[in-house]
Amino acid sequence: MSAFRGAPVALRPGAGVLRRSETLEVLGRACRLRRTQLGLALFGLIAAIAIFGPLLAPKSSTAFVAIPYSPPSGAAPFGTDALGRDVLSRFLAGGHTLLLDSLLAAIVGVGGGALVGLAAAYGRGALDTVLMRISDVLLAFPQIVLVLLAVSTVGPKASLIILMVGLSHLPRTARVIRGAALEVVERDFVKAAEACGERRWRILTADLLPNVSGPLLVEAGLRFTYSIALIAAIAFLGFGPQPPSPDWGLMINENRIGITAQPWAVVLPIIAIALLTVGANLATDGIARTVSGIDRGSR
Repeated sequence: MSAFRGAPVALRPGAGVLRRSETLEVLGRACRLRRTQLGLALFGLIAAIAIFGPLLAPKSSTAFVAIPYSPPSGAAPFGTDALGRDVLSRFLAGGHTLLLDSLLAAIVGVGGGALVGLAAAYGRGALDTVLMRISDVLLAFPQIVLVLLAVSTVGPKASLIILMVGLSHLPRTARVIRGAALEVVERDFVKAAEACGERRWRILTADLLPNVSGPLLVEAGLRFTYSIALIAAIAFLGFGPQPPSPDWGLMINENRIGITAQPWAVVLPIIAIALLTVGANLATDGIARTVSGIDRGSR
């Protein structure tokens, strides 16, 4: 019996399971594409500003510097905002919350969606039907409406925003992973693991999950991109970080009225959010092309 239980281990290497080395190989090939390199460069630049910006800010993000909407000067290289605060200092201090919240929301959504999708594909039958119908209900709500409904009821808490944005990603990720896993569950190495009495959780994580890591990487990049736009929009609407906290989405909201008098308070965060989103999209597109094999012979 012990010899029989060792059979799945021998079967898995030849069964097409995507091992860690193969996942790294996919990422390595993706990084050789110009679009991926450009995307990583853009993303890395804005991420570095968001992470290290608070340490480089020349002034306090809440300190009064000059009269509101002052033009660029020696005291304020990009002028002042609606309350006379240094635009550059607020810009440098305002990106880390957006970056961190978007990353956490993507992890929640992709992680939960992967588990739901794998469970639905492996469980089939009633479990598959129930999980997919619940996903359909969540998909019926626009993402921003679902988040705003919760935030307006409970309050603008960062943990709630992260949870709800992640929850809005969950059904979309679940459907993608379920579709990728449906073919895998019929393979011989999964049947062998079941015959040997392997626990369901181990089959999901050790046999199914490695085989859908390609689509999962692509989905993670997409959900992170959407998280950036969604969380920035929530902050713009006033449901994110509250004044006087520096935040790129909040900066756009606070200074939109005076954009003709002093545009930098709006332009800087808009450019940063756009480059962050474009960079993540380009990197994700490079991974998607590598997974699908489009990268062969092209750049």
